[in-house]
Amino acid sequence: MNINPLHDAETLRQQRNLTTSQRRNNLTTKEGVLVNNLVKDKNCSLDSTKNTYIISDNTSMPETLYQDNKIIDKKLLPLSAVVLGVMSTIAVVTGFARRSTRIAKDLPKEKWLPAVTRNVQLSKETHQLVYQFVQNPNKKTFIAGAGVLTLSAMAFMGKTFLDGYKDIWIKRKEANIHKNLQENLIDVETQSFSGKMQIIRSMLSKYTTDFEKYIKNNNEKILPNFGKLTLSQIPFTSNDKQEKNSNLGNIMLGIGTFAGIIGLGFLSMKNLSKSKQHLKEGIENTKDLIKLVVAKSEENSKTVDSDLLEHMFMSIDDGAKDLTLFIKEQINFLKWKQEDKNAFLEKIITKLKTSTTKANPNYAGDGTPRPAFNSFVEDYRAFFYNWLLDTANPQFEYLFYGITGLTAATYGGKLAGDAVKEVQVKKINAETELELQKRLVSTELRNFKSKKDAAIQPLVEEFYKQVDSGKRTKEELKTMAENILFEIKNGPPFVYS
Repeated sequence: MNINPLHDAETLRQQRNLTTSQRRNNLTTKEGVLVNNLVKDKNCSLDSTKNTYIISDNTSMPETLYQDNKIIDKKLLPLSAVVLGVMSTIAVVTGFARRSTRIAKDLPKEKWLPAVTRNVQLSKETHQLVYQFVQNPNKKTFIAGAGVLTLSAMAFMGKTFLDGYKDIWIKRKEANIHKNLQENLIDVETQSFSGKMQIIRSMLSKYTTDFEKYIKNNNEKILPNFGKLTLSQIPFTSNDKQEKNSNLGNIMLGIGTFAGIIGLGFLSMKNLSKSKQHLKEGIENTKDLIKLVVAKSEENSKTVDSDLLEHMFMSIDDGAKDLTLFIKEQINFLKWKQEDKNAFLEKIITKLKTSTTKANPNYAGDGTPRPAFNSFVEDYRAFFYNWLLDTANPQFEYLFYGITGLTAATYGGKLAGDAVKEVQVKKINAETELELQKRLVSTELRNFKSKKDAAIQPLVEEFYKQVDSGKRTKEELKTMAENILFEIKNGPPFVYS
């Protein structure tokens, strides 16, 4: 006989908080107790068995017993759709490449995208020092590299120790939290257990009173008074008021959020309007500065003025239609040679029309599609490397100590903050679990009462059917009533203590 006691919500709650070995032993004990207490005596006659089990004369099987819900095989249509979809995507991509090639053929040169150098970024200090070993092997680079590797090993071991200490501390706190949760769940489980026992006692009291009318008095015929014990007879806490308050709070929160969205949107539009006005004022100020530079220009100052004017002309590029006219006017006012003014004007107009610009060759290469190596290191060990390359520079020394100390303090603070946050989350989760279990007590009791009624009601109806037929003696009715009461007290769903 295989009995699974995990149908009960109280048992589910208990199982969730046990270790694997405790859960296995707990289930084995419960199954053994159930099997030992539910084995019936087979040495009895058919008549007594019929009365004992309250067997009716005719009870049909449930309709769903013979329903055959066949699984319909899936067709190959989804698989075919996926294959065709992938191939269609490839066709679309190749069509896009073809169209891009045709467009690029007739595109003006100034609109072409620039060639891109393949930059290899050495963003880690360890990668950078290996590059230095290969590119410039000398005494300084080897000493600095060995120092960085040693510091890396020290930092790794320190990090490992702190991470382990954090995990141990969190585990100890988690054990205390779990222990406190178990202590608090005692009241919840006791309330659930007590409520189920109260339901059983109430049902026993009700049906005992009903059955006694037909067993003790044979002269008076009393109509059956069968009825379920309604849930209103069991004291449950109502959360209607809390739900109403919660709904009202959600409505107010929604209204406030919507109003906040409108208000912040209006503020954003207002900020953009003011920014546009400020940008316009900045452009006008730059134009005045351009006029001043042009007025003071001299023929021998073309080199200095051209760089300054080029930068200022590009800074006022706001897409206005009269920008080109303004540039032409100002360049014509320059006290340069005419050929210099024409060349400068053509250069500025071309730059304004060009969609892209070349990257700085100092960090992006010269546009040749070949590898270029760059090193932008964001690592505290880089400062140690620089110090070891030039130990005579005290600023390198203090910069290393300052950056390394700040990095260590930041990591330690983050580690401590994460540990405290994790423990607090576990505490709040435990409190939430406790609150949930408290709220589920009433639901669990309703579930228990409903299942108890489902198991007992057919037996009680059969008892009243036998009473109405008049074919049963008082002793037979008494046996039936006793077995119904026994089923109420000891039958499923079971109560685990």
